[in-house]
Amino acid sequence: MKLPVRLAVWLILTVSAVLAVSAVAEDSIRLWNFDGDPPGALPKTFVVGTLVDGRPAGEWKVLKTDRAKSPPQVLAQLMGKGFEHAYKVVLIDGTTSSDLDLQVAFLPIEGKADMGGGLIWRAADDRNYYLTRANPLEQNIRIYRVVKGIRHLIQNFDQTIHLNQWHTLHVVNRGCKIQVLYDEKPVFDLCDQAFTTGRIGLWTKSDAVTYFDDLKLQILK
Repeated sequence: MKLPVRLAVWLILTVSAVLAVSAVAEDSIRLWNFDGDPPGALPKTFVVGTLVDGRPAGEWKVLKTDRAKSPPQVLAQLMGKGFEHAYKVVLIDGTTSSDLDLQVAFLPIEGKADMGGGLIWRAADDRNYYLTRANPLEQNIRIYRVVKGIRHLIQNFDQTIHLNQWHTLHVVNRGCKIQVLYDEKPVFDLCDQAFTTGRIGLWTKSDAVTYFDDLKLQILK
């Protein structure tokens, strides 16, 4: 059956528009599961920050492990020592964004002074960014502004955080509105305008050893 010319043109244009929208949507989503990266090294575009004494901010590397959330590999922060305010930071080049939907799975491995990990976003550099983190030792989740390397607490949420299992942190930031979910349970809903754009990253503190997996970024239009 031959379609009328006008109908055929309309169908072609409609399909093309749908495909274009789908391509844009796919282009705005990035996923890192670390399974295609060489073990023992950092993934491309990942940049480790610097501690106040000039040393690298942690021992970040891809690790093959049977404890991966999506086997076979994770990104691990393995430096199991550090002073109280040693912030182990890794940022990702090419992720500069304002409005975003960001999430990661994390597995607390060990730590006596500190434990767990966090998500960084709108980072100008490794000393200025938003941070939300979960700490099994303190049994809480917090959101901070980090300005010139100093944390400023915005809100705290007390939460039972079980050891030896994977958890998720999930951030949605549109304009000043910031929403944070832990294991997909809403914990923060607030407005803050300290930072407007920047890179994303991952975070641990002091002697916390932590595995990360399935990091997902969607840039919101």
